[in-house]
Amino acid sequence: MSKPEAEFLRVGELAKAVGKTVRAIHLYEELGLLRPVTRTDGGFRLYKPDAKNRIAWIIKLQAIGFKLSEIQGFIRDFEQAPSGRDATAQVRDVFSRKLDEIRQQIMQLQVIENDVNEALDYLGACHACPPLFTPSECSECDHMGHERGAAPPLFASLSKTAAEDLTAGIHVPVGELRDSRGVQPVPTKIGAGPRKPRNRQKSGNEPESERSN
Repeated sequence: MSKPEAEFLRVGELAKAVGKTVRAIHLYEELGLLRPVTRTDGGFRLYKPDAKNRIAWIIKLQAIGFKLSEIQGFIRDFEQAPSGRDATAQVRDVFSRKLDEIRQQIMQLQVIENDVNEALDYLGACHACPPLFTPSECSECDHMGHERGAAPPLFASLSKTAAEDLTAGIHVPVGELRDSRGVQPVPTKIGAGPRKPRNRQKSGNEPESERSN
């Protein structure tokens, strides 16, 4: 490798430096998000060291909520804007929308955080519970300082699911089954086919055509 080439990064070196795959680096290039500065005589891509900063910027935009296709359009719109004032106005509008989305996500995460904290507070007393109760009873717990039906939804739904599964698995003997008229069904052997009609013995009074069939 010549001295100028030693100042650049090959695609594998760049991928390792930023914690990405070589395929990801190629995808950035295909989308116009990253450009190699040159190629070696053997055709290998070479990138400037500041390509690491470019990829860090792409990763940060993805964390904000940009898809790669959106970043592609974001860059294109900026570069093709008729003036710097128009370009910065577009960026301000895009960032404002993303900020609204981020704030909405923060509100949703705060609700989820509260739900998790509520469940953890409720479960804090359960470690001292005697091993006399089944998981399906936990949603209606009325001991260890709990009130019946007061389990937080995040946990109660889990226990109710266990109760429903338990109910669905109850086995009822055939002898206890009755239809709507109170009649007990007759058990049949598994795999038995439908009953075949009995062969009726033909009488001598039947027409000759029926006796010959």
